[in-house]
Amino acid sequence: MRRLGALCPAAKTAAYLCLMPMIHHAALADTSRHALASVNGGCVFTMALSQKEQDIQLMLAAQCHLGTKNMNHQMERYVYKRRNDGIYVINLEKTYEKLQMAARVIVAIENPQDIVVQSARPYGQRAVYKFAQYIGAKSLAGRHTPGTFTNQIQKNFEEPRLLILTDPRTDHQPIKESSYMNIPVIAFNDTDSPLPFVDIAIPANNKGKHSIGCLYFLLARMVLEMRGAVTPAAPWNVVVDLFFYREPEETREAGEEELVDDGFAALPAPVGASDSWAEAPAAGAAGAFGAVDGFDAASAPAGYQQVDAAAFGQDF
Repeated sequence: MRRLGALCPAAKTAAYLCLMPMIHHAALADTSRHALASVNGGCVFTMALSQKEQDIQLMLAAQCHLGTKNMNHQMERYVYKRRNDGIYVINLEKTYEKLQMAARVIVAIENPQDIVVQSARPYGQRAVYKFAQYIGAKSLAGRHTPGTFTNQIQKNFEEPRLLILTDPRTDHQPIKESSYMNIPVIAFNDTDSPLPFVDIAIPANNKGKHSIGCLYFLLARMVLEMRGAVTPAAPWNVVVDLFFYREPEETREAGEEELVDDGFAALPAPVGASDSWAEAPAAGAAGAFGAVDGFDAASAPAGYQQVDAAAFGQDF
């Protein structure tokens, strides 16, 4: 390498081009030696997964790739294969690409309050609340009130610039109203979901509570990354579990029923009460029915005369 300085520029370039493969192979050999040394030393040499690979692993764990036994002809392009039991498997590569496209559309809207996230399915209501909280959008969970996007005299009238839905089949009413008002729609579509009036269809499992929470979690993080709020230096510390639907029994505090039962059992029994209805309470005990002192000794009111009932006849 030291003798290359005496060559002319053209010859020097040719010499470098000839030596580049040798340098490349030497670097690869050096890397392999380090890998073998680390394995021999008791450590396994593994490459760190990229963010995309980690996200796809998360979607696999949440079963976002499992569709249904039915398939819409327009969703055929997103299907990878069909299992032996008839379940269609969704291509998560295209799901990830559609999530990125949806995140770019969301970031392009200046005011996040112009975005409405909606879910009539119970499994997606908590995910909708969390997604709207982190990106600053509006959330409409539960039953859709007809006329929310079309009736201007309604109290809850909304005029969004973008509508995000969990299931096009369940949320068919807001899709129909958005077609009247020219509102673009982003929706999570299963293999059997209808696609009319859906502008960006994200192919994924929209029936499982873990799948819906995982999709909204990834979409929210992508939006924050594109806005610059989340960076490798300042990662997003929110866990995906916050987006999952929780059963009412899970949200109830532990031991709440036991405390209520113990409170009723701790009430004192009335004095003189018995376990058997056949046993009468003792005379003079509280709760016993009998004469009370003081009432028999009371005098009759003034002008009161006792009248015999026989004087009024037998029919009285």
